[in-house]
Amino acid sequence: METHTFRLLPGQDLARSISDFVYSQHIAAGCILTCAGSLTRAMIRYANKPEATQVDGHFEIVSLVGTVGMTGQHLHISISDGNGKMLGGHLMDGCLVYTTAEIVLASFPGQVFRREYCAESGYDELVVYTVQELKGE
Repeated sequence: METHTFRLLPGQDLARSISDFVYSQHIAAGCILTCAGSLTRAMIRYANKPEATQVDGHFEIVSLVGTVGMTGQHLHISISDGNGKMLGGHLMDGCLVYTTAEIVLASFPGQVFRREYCAESGYDELVVYTVQELKGE
């Protein structure tokens, strides 16, 4: 396992910036270890909903978890407002950093995460390969 730490600045898109970092570092398989920061806009797809909900205000990022790779990411976020009210769901593009987002990401050399269609769920789901398996393609 290798670790990568980076900071996002005010106004940056959280999901898109994570994806850009993964591509720039050629991370084929990874996960979010931790993220501390804040947002002024959250775009969250709640459970079993077809589209994202936008909420604007000042929010603390309470947790960010999930898998990342060159073929996509699956991230869930929990945020809280100034009264401690929590919201959470699937992280979507459009979440804007307020003051900072300090991210620690782990990568797994030798593995490749791919998102492939799963007939049972109807979604692109995680499939894990080794680099050796893919060399035989």
